[in-house]
Amino acid sequence: MSSHAPDHARVIPLRPVAPAPAREPLWRDVVGQVLRRERIAQRRTLKDVAGSARISVPYLSEVERGRKEASSEVLAAAARSLGLGLGDVLSLAHEEIAHRAAPSRTAPAYRPMGQVRLAA
Repeated sequence: MSSHAPDHARVIPLRPVAPAPAREPLWRDVVGQVLRRERIAQRRTLKDVAGSARISVPYLSEVERGRKEASSEVLAAAARSLGLGLGDVLSLAHEEIAHRAAPSRTAPAYRPMGQVRLAA
């Protein structure tokens, strides 16, 4: 063997490698990002917001990082602490998800299957 030969074999894939399909974001991740973005925009600390919302700092941190699925009561308390309503947080999260999905939306639009007739 020549000392100039490479010491590893060249690998030729049998099939082209397809990119992984885009993963839809989890609701808890998006809601957490919304809360964190709003808190940072207000230049407030986790301790300040958690104290005002009566949530522990570690728990609020985990919610913001998408590690915990917070109850509606916890989300409403965090939202109020930021001067928002629960609907505001949910609306911002919805906008974020819609924005992420817009370029790759391939699902057909919703169309009702017809009318349901009830017996008299």
